[in-house]
Amino acid sequence: MTTTFLLVRHAVTADVDVRMSGRRPGVPLSAAGVAQAAALGARLAVRPPDAIIASPLERTCETAGAIGRATGVPVETDDALLEIDVGEWTGVGFDQLRTDPRWATWNAERATARCPGGESMAEVQARIVALMRRLTAERVGATIALVTHSDLIRASVCDTLGLGLANIHRFDIDPASVTRVVAGEWGARVMSMNEGLG
Repeated sequence: MTTTFLLVRHAVTADVDVRMSGRRPGVPLSAAGVAQAAALGARLAVRPPDAIIASPLERTCETAGAIGRATGVPVETDDALLEIDVGEWTGVGFDQLRTDPRWATWNAERATARCPGGESMAEVQARIVALMRRLTAERVGATIALVTHSDLIRASVCDTLGLGLANIHRFDIDPASVTRVVAGEWGARVMSMNEGLG
């Protein structure tokens, strides 16, 4: 028996590609994001998940809520799915970050670097992988939507594929996309990546 995970990145916000949201409060979905989340919910309603678990941030809860309304599945939250703590970079625009030498180090050495005053990618990976392993043992046979953030999905995929975190930028995770992972006692397998709404 296996457990299927639908790793869902939250829909688009006004911050996407503009600034590092991090765990900053008050970052809701944009109008486009609300539409994306509704479309995603309608698509997942064809084969509803057994559970929906979201990062407790506003943008993930809004996305999860749209899926929940479409599928009739209640939404749970879990801190293990929280966005990476980017520390001093929370809310900072990417134009400004590009002038910070620590930003270059962070992107070049993702496997070992740490956000100033925040988390490392290894810590992020450890918490989402631990959650998925726990759910694999506790909810055998279930399909579980985990509504979270791009870097968490990338970290999970790297772990599943046996890729070091230095490879985290080798693939994209789009807003409102789904990445499917099947897991069991034997390990885990990526079944699809970055499924979009098209």
